[in-house]
Amino acid sequence: MLVKRFAENPIITPVDVPPSRPDFEVVCAFNAGVTRYHGEILLLLRVAERPRSLGDGIVRVPVLDCAGSSPVVRVYAFDPLDASNDCRDPRIIIADGTVFLTTLSHLRLARSTDGRHFTVDPTPALFPDSADEAYGLEDPRITEIDGVYYIVYKSVAPTGISVSLAVTRDFLTFDKKGLIFAPENLDVCLFPEKIDGHFIALHRPVSRNIAGLNIWSAASPDLLHWGGHHYVMGTRAGMWDNARIGGSAIPIKTERGWLEIYHGATPRDVYCLGAVLLDLHAPHHVLARSTQPLMQPEAPYETAGFLPNVLFSCGALVDGDMLTIYYGAADWVMAGAELSISEILDSLEAVG
Repeated sequence: MLVKRFAENPIITPVDVPPSRPDFEVVCAFNAGVTRYHGEILLLLRVAERPRSLGDGIVRVPVLDCAGSSPVVRVYAFDPLDASNDCRDPRIIIADGTVFLTTLSHLRLARSTDGRHFTVDPTPALFPDSADEAYGLEDPRITEIDGVYYIVYKSVAPTGISVSLAVTRDFLTFDKKGLIFAPENLDVCLFPEKIDGHFIALHRPVSRNIAGLNIWSAASPDLLHWGGHHYVMGTRAGMWDNARIGGSAIPIKTERGWLEIYHGATPRDVYCLGAVLLDLHAPHHVLARSTQPLMQPEAPYETAGFLPNVLFSCGALVDGDMLTIYYGAADWVMAGAELSISEILDSLEAVG
């Protein structure tokens, strides 16, 4: 299958994004939701920040403190030489049994007229402001239904990873609706139309006991109350998606069914992108699925970075038969690639 990575890749890097405050630095700008709005292509970036280093070897992490009358970002310091601090993973610090993230993420808009050259807004669009978001907002996905743009994103806190909803009509003001899926859950993708009178979402509950990290569907009358859960599909032993899977782009309606681009990972955390075809009327029913990844880490900006060998998409755009996938590469930059929808569909293997 022909995959045309943008010649401009990476299209957004941390140096393109001004920090939200002068004493912070942007470490990663990645995993953006995408949509079209008033002649522009908008990326809603996950921007991960941390306090600037003071050169003393101390690791400083930002956390939103909601104990007072108004939320405030506080900075905590950890000495890597202290045996009670586990600093081996660049993403987290474990101190006396408590897990902290080394960065605090917010969501930031980037705008383009050609889909390849973007200008990043100077300030955040959505910033953590509640206890459920104490460790940040991550991995947004944007679904437009009847002129309303629904943004689902991960809310990360010491209590776990949940999924929240925000709504906008103009990308200037955002109405946060709060949690819609309780911890642990992530990778929620809203379908772009109702099915049998209900909103439908793909989601990924985190089961660490009997089941694996698999994709489910759910239904809602109002986007706030969810039920009608169905198992959709799971990981596959010995294949490219044998450790965990999750929805990536908003499902795409085709004559053959709903085309969903999803991510799969190995136990060594190599993340690739694949596809699955879901029934138009019963989207928890799988019709066909990728046996090989559509895309896997190959380019230098994909194989080296904050977390090497990761392709992670939160959105794609359709133009006729062309699918433009926007994806985070190595958990630190944004990139893009073009694929043929018909070629993707033809590559899928039917599921009996």
